Amino acid sequence: MAPISPERQIVIIGGGIIGCSSAYFLSRHPSYDPSKHKITLLEASKIAGGASGKAGGLLGLWAYPSSIVPLSYQLHAELAAEHGGEERWGYRKIHCGQLSAKGRSIGSAKGQNGKATNSGSTPLSKRDNAAMGRLTAAGLPKDLDWVAAESARSYYEMGTPNNTAQVHPYQFTISMAKLAEERGVNIILGCVTSIDRSEGVVRSVTYEDKETKKSHTIAATDVVISAGPWTQSVYPSAPISAMRAHSVTIKSRKPISAYALFTEIDLSPSFGRTDTFMKSKSAHGRTVTPEIYARPGNEAYACGEGDHLVPLPKNTEDVQTDDSRCQDIVDYVSSISDELRDGEVTARQACYLPSVQAVNGGPLIGETGVKGLLMAAGHSCWGIQNGPATGKLISEFVFDGQAKSAKISSLDPRKVL
Repeated sequence: MAPISPERQIVIIGGGIIGCSSAYFLSRHPSYDPSKHKITLLEASKIAGGASGKAGGLLGLWAYPSSIVPLSYQLHAELAAEHGGEERWGYRKIHCGQLSAKGRSIGSAKGQNGKATNSGSTPLSKRDNAAMGRLTAAGLPKDLDWVAAESARSYYEMGTPNNTAQVHPYQFTISMAKLAEERGVNIILGCVTSIDRSEGVVRSVTYEDKETKKSHTIAATDVVISAGPWTQSVYPSAPISAMRAHSVTIKSRKPISAYALFTEIDLSPSFGRTDTFMKSKSAHGRTVTPEIYARPGNEAYACGEGDHLVPLPKNTEDVQTDDSRCQDIVDYVSSISDELRDGEVTARQACYLPSVQAVNGGPLIGETGVKGLLMAAGHSCWGIQNGPATGKLISEFVFDGQAKSAKISSLDPRKVL
């Protein structure tokens, strides 16, 4: 990178957690001077409109890549302490485990969420001694009491509150954006149409305003591509692909303890709802692996397997949600939990996750070989976890000319571009 000039025009492309974290840390770098440095964040649809608003929000020191995980995990704790993250975006320490279970059949009686359940009643009392005994025999912690005793087979602890935490991804991302705005970052809703990098130097970014549809060009000394699965739309040679992922949120009628569960649920061939309208379209009699994250406020987030059935659309507002896939997730988690079975489904949604198609995987963080052009993309399912570290490193590339807080040579975009 060139020596710091008296004035800089920094443009960030993408309003997900990576772009918003970059804006936050750029505006808090010791060298940042709002009288000399202008930071603009361009987002095609809305802040946190994609995976950053629909992810699980799991944080773990055991996540990957190991080169940035410790830094990012620590930054999450520092951000929460500084900005009231516990209240503002649901930051808290949690347990995490692998659960093996047998799915129960789903009947046709209506439950609290208007979908089929095994019975019309909602169990509000604590489990009896026999049920607790079965959970203990399966190895489940005593406070993990929202898994059905007759379903649980085994439990293996993957993480503890010493190395595992969570945030609400949408709340965290929009908070990072707002905190950046408070320090002078300008957020514009507009779709980037081109980056002028003639003669190997970044010169400007052109975008179409979302509301007016008019084209505008911004002069730029530094550009950060943080467009997630849409990275190829602005940098076609980037080896980043997109996978669609569905998820749901369920509001329980009783408290659910702070656990994130990676499940393996064996379904019987007859599994499925008995009423015609809600009957799943998918074949069963197999093992399914939904992830379930209990959140503050008696909410649970659950996600299923990814797919490549629908190509990546132009922007997050055009993402298609397959209701049958969401219903499958509801059915799967309902089969092992009365609390989730009888809860209210509050969201059915889909997003696209970016992944780097290269031997060493990703993400890609750093210089591209074009002077002033940086890339921060391809974080897969760990974007929320690694967003703060990525943002801090990007701020160092811009103002210091190199990454200083972590050794990330293995993530150098120039190795694959």
